[in-house]
Amino acid sequence: MRATLLLMTGFAAAACGLMLGPTATASAAESAQLTIATLEAQGFDVRVNKIGSASLDECVITDIRNPRERTELVRRGNDLIQVVAQRSITVTADCSRR
Repeated sequence: MRATLLLMTGFAAAACGLMLGPTATASAAESAQLTIATLEAQGFDVRVNKIGSASLDECVITDIRNPRERTELVRRGNDLIQVVAQRSITVTADCSRR
């Protein structure tokens, strides 16, 4: 059972890395609203650090960090399965008017 949990944890970590990789590199060219919506669609609770006073549709994401997952063990029959209970991430939006 321990091997199964370790394997599932490894898969979850790899999947998280694959999801964040393309988002992090493409976000500079996208609007902040689109980046935030994409992360929320992936199941993240997005926390925004906003720099400046422009509206969010005029902002550019400059940083994506602190992806966190809280997992729980759930019993399925005789097995314990690790499931993601909550995901959060922090983005920094540059909203300074140029």
